[in-house]
Amino acid sequence: MFDIKEELKKLPDSPGCYLHKDEFGQIIYVGKAVSLRNRVRQYFQSPKNQTPKTREMVKHIKEFEYIAAGSEMEALILECNLIKRYRPKYNIVLRDDKTYPYIKVTLKEEYPRVLKTRRLVNDGSRYFGPYADAGSVNSIVSLLNSACCLKRCNAQSFPEGFTPCLNYHIHECRGICRGDVDREEYMRSVGKAMDFLAGRDRELQKELEEKMRRASEV
Repeated sequence: MFDIKEELKKLPDSPGCYLHKDEFGQIIYVGKAVSLRNRVRQYFQSPKNQTPKTREMVKHIKEFEYIAAGSEMEALILECNLIKRYRPKYNIVLRDDKTYPYIKVTLKEEYPRVLKTRRLVNDGSRYFGPYADAGSVNSIVSLLNSACCLKRCNAQSFPEGFTPCLNYHIHECRGICRGDVDREEYMRSVGKAMDFLAGRDRELQKELEEKMRRASEV
């Protein structure tokens, strides 16, 4: 028999995903954590600060399991894939007129973008998904745009004197509108973003870790 108190003691203090199950062994919720030990324990502490939805879910948790990840980024993409696979009832409530979101890479554009969409269109773009958790999709899109320094605006041409947006000034965009971006280098970054979405995230992870190391030395 699954002893929740004893199993909580075995949780590692490391990133990963956790899967809550009901009395029938059905997965009812998937979540990610920087520390599995701290995050999962929170569900079984005082319900005083929990939302009504969380309190209701906790009533049905009879056991849980976890999958350790090498980093917070790995946990994020793993969470999306698990939610897509199991469609847990407590992860998201979709309205009748909504569809699951996808992540779209606009490969037909000269400088492709990574964005969230709810429409599948035969336009030469590459789509990843669908995902059941829209919040996680937003986080991934934001992460990739920032980490890979990708174009965010939908403008395809820039007249002389075009003023760069805020993203350029805060170093979150390369400034394609200024005409001084090497496309081959840019497409390599797009390729890294697609590798990440396909589960091959080691290269991007190493780059981010190196950036963090350099920043810590400043």
